[in-house]
Amino acid sequence: MTTLLLIRHGETDWNVEGRYQGQADPPLNARGLAQAHALAQQLQEKGPKPAVVYASPLRRAWQTATIVAQAVAAPLKAEPRLKEIHLGAWEGVLATEIARRWPELFHAWEVAPWQTRPPGGETIAEVQRRVYAAVDDILARHPDQTVAVVAHRLPIALIKIRYQGYDPEEVRRIPVPNAQYEILEVPSSAAFPVR
Repeated sequence: MTTLLLIRHGETDWNVEGRYQGQADPPLNARGLAQAHALAQQLQEKGPKPAVVYASPLRRAWQTATIVAQAVAAPLKAEPRLKEIHLGAWEGVLATEIARRWPELFHAWEVAPWQTRPPGGETIAEVQRRVYAAVDDILARHPDQTVAVVAHRLPIALIKIRYQGYDPEEVRRIPVPNAQYEILEVPSSAAFPVR
């Protein structure tokens, strides 16, 4: 059994503004840095302490993971497959502006996200395939260990769908708060089909 600590990055200014981030690379803001330090202190003092930390290389996740890894004295490894969904032309744009400029596509994204591709971006199914492949590799490398996975809202929601039985259609509504961790106990040899 492998213990996964699922951690979403700390807050960014774009989170506050309602600006779509995707694979754009804003840093943590002051509150996000404080959240990451508070999380790291909690793991350092109370555990569980990961043996290794895997993180998306996007700056907001990498900053969060660096703070956590240093606090618990664990090695930090970049895992590009844990990146957030690529949102193409929507990256860096306010949600209200996306709704104004792409009304039909944005409505489809809200009501049928699996069937919708942001302009120039990825589908959720494409994200799912790369995230699940990354998790499978992590599980194979770390049987019976505790591993932190520091990523983004959508990749974590997809992992929760896989192991916690959430309805895939709820993927954009599954709560994934900033800079908090959730523990998942996963059989090290667990393999699940994609949606």
